[in-house]
Amino acid sequence: MPEKRLVLIDDHPLFREGLKSLIARSTEYVVVGEAGSFAEALKLLAEVQPKIVTLDITLPDVNGIEAAREIRQKFPAIRILMVSMHDKVDIVVGAYRAGAHGFLLKDSSAASLVDALDTVYRGEFYVDGKLSGDVIARMMLEENSAGNSQDDGYNLLTNREQQILRMVVEGSTSTEIGVYLGLKVKTVENHRANLMKKLGVHSRLDLVRYAARIGIIDLDSWKE
Repeated sequence: MPEKRLVLIDDHPLFREGLKSLIARSTEYVVVGEAGSFAEALKLLAEVQPKIVTLDITLPDVNGIEAAREIRQKFPAIRILMVSMHDKVDIVVGAYRAGAHGFLLKDSSAASLVDALDTVYRGEFYVDGKLSGDVIARMMLEENSAGNSQDDGYNLLTNREQQILRMVVEGSTSTEIGVYLGLKVKTVENHRANLMKKLGVHSRLDLVRYAARIGIIDLDSWKE
């Protein structure tokens, strides 16, 4: 059986050490390297060619979603398991959109870690059990709202602007949207300004009313 080679990418040395110890005790995987930054990780991945990387959302030089996207582009054979404390659905779905194969919360059990690694190693997708229902619901909502919105103004928006509109009216901040989509905050704000201009609205509340009118959200259930 080929060696199950693994690289850990996380900016906290103590967490990496604990994860490495847990992997050694509980799994058949071999940690062949670890990195505390994305720049360090890119060099390491080229050298050791692991089967899987564990990747944190928060790194000192790039956010984890951007990192996942670049790893998929440069090393398409490597499978990515996000291991993070962040449990917002926007972030989890963003990681999958960027090419991650799994998402595991840092407070998960050793058994969940083994399950996640094995699932990703087989080429399947893993979602932490605490998040799976919300993640599936969010992805279905995105598909349905994109397919059902027939308003002329909505159809003038680019796909990116439509994504940002849905996230804004659901309460996501520009920072959260940036993490989810792998964009700079300034870029998100520019998209938001452009879509508001196209729709002829001037505030987030106007956006919410517009979204309710065309069926993207239920205004009765929406909260500020």
